[in-house]
Amino acid sequence: MYGADWCGDCRRSKRLFQQLKVEFNHIDVELDQSAAAKVIEINGGAKSIPVIVFSDGTHLTEPSDRDLKEKLLSLGII
Repeated sequence: MYGADWCGDCRRSKRLFQQLKVEFNHIDVELDQSAAAKVIEINGGAKSIPVIVFSDGTHLTEPSDRDLKEKLLSLGII
């Protein structure tokens, strides 16, 4: 998950991961400029976060809790 500590949507997604007991790796785009560049690349030029990249190669940008949970279910993670 690419995000930043100040980002409310990032905190919400992290909270959902924790509630569902899903392990995740948080990469802070404020501390890692290559990560910030990757977010822009993934989003086609936008700096929107969080960007959550999944093991199947797909990603979600700024997902709602419902969309994130549906994706985790579809991958068999939860």
